Formats: sequence, structure tokens, C-alpha cells
Amino acid sequence: MLQLNNLTKDYPTPGGRLPILADVSLTFNRGDAAAIMGPSGSGKSTLLYLLGALDPPTGGSLTLDGQNPFELDEARLAAFRNEKIGFIFQDHNLLPQCSALENVLTPTLVAKPNGNAVERAQTLLKQVGLAERMHHRPAELSGGEKQRVAIARALINQPLLLLADEPTGNLDHDTAETIAELLLDLHRQQQTILIVVTHSAELAAKFPVRFELADRKLLKK
Repeated sequence: MLQLNNLTKDYPTPGGRLPILADVSLTFNRGDAAAIMGPSGSGKSTLLYLLGALDPPTGGSLTLDGQNPFELDEARLAAFRNEKIGFIFQDHNLLPQCSALENVLTPTLVAKPNGNAVERAQTLLKQVGLAERMHHRPAELSGGEKQRVAIARALINQPLLLLADEPTGNLDHDTAETIAELLLDLHRQQQTILIVVTHSAELAAKFPVRFELADRKLLKK
């Protein structure tokens, strides 16, 4: 379960505090999927950083699987993120010198030893349709294939929370459709909590729950 209780965020500026989010309260259970939309500068990326335990809130609280990650020291927080949260970025963020398989395995390098990691990575790459491409490096992959690798990497540690930042933003229409359906299908299989931040109304429409971020508030559409 992911719980947000009166979450607020602001940043100091020379002219005073700049409010970004105000009193956001939500609960997501395992298996929930939601899309968050909003204009540029509305705070979508800020909210994603809070949900991913990358940036602490100014006020309120966030708990994931019963734990407030911001109460952890730096080392335990890093381990918590690696174990509980999977990230999918618009620009893939793949290591260019590593193969698709090696990129998927990256999160396991700092996790508890798991002898099944390679087997699981291979299975995930097969699930995303890259059985024949797992030993190719990113430069040898298309944009859609790179995003498939990123999805597999995000799922390798079987996270509770899966966060995607504009996962189809750099893809053509047909590839974006394929990636969206793949992401939702894998989410249903693994029963993650899936939260996607997007400008795409077409992508958001595929989600059972949609929110609009405006005037520092998160409103259900």
C-alpha cells in the first residue's frame, strides 16, 4: 500500500517559499494503476520524485508498504528504493556499454544476492519481446526496444511501486501504443502499484484512474 497524507512541497527562492504541492492525500493498493496529467510546471515531476523517495516532502507524510522512507538513513533509503520501487524514464537511461541483459540486471548488483537474477532477467526480456536482442547494446536497439529494456529493468527486483515518467513521450504513435499495452499487461501480471506521469491524453485514457495536477492540488478526473 502507498499512502500520502497531507503531502506538501515547496522550495526556497530569493522571493520566499515557492509552493508546488498542497495537502495531497491518496491511497493506492497493490494492483492499482493511475495516470497523472497536468501542464508543464504543474509539479508532476516533483510529485514523482516524492513518490519515488528521491526528494522529501516539506510537510505531511508518505508511507510505502508501511514504511516512511524519509525516516531511513541514506544507505537504508537507497536499499529501500532499490527493493520497493521501479523507475521507467522517458529517455531510458540505459548504460551504453552494457547489453540489454546487463542493463536489466543493474538493479540487482546492489540488492541481496539472488541466484535467480539472470534467469529472471532473461524471462523479463522474453516477456517484453526481446528474446533475440538481449545481448545487443543500446546503440543497436530502436527507441521502442530501449524502452522495453527499461521496463524489464524496472521490474527485475519485483517492486511494489512502479513509476513511469512520460514512458511513451519519445516514441512514434504505433510504438507508443505497443509500449503502453505492454506496461499495463506486465503491471496486471505482477500486481504492482503503477503510477504514470504523462502529457498524453491517449496514454492516460488507458488507465482506470486518472488525476489532474493543477493549482498545487491533485484532482481525480
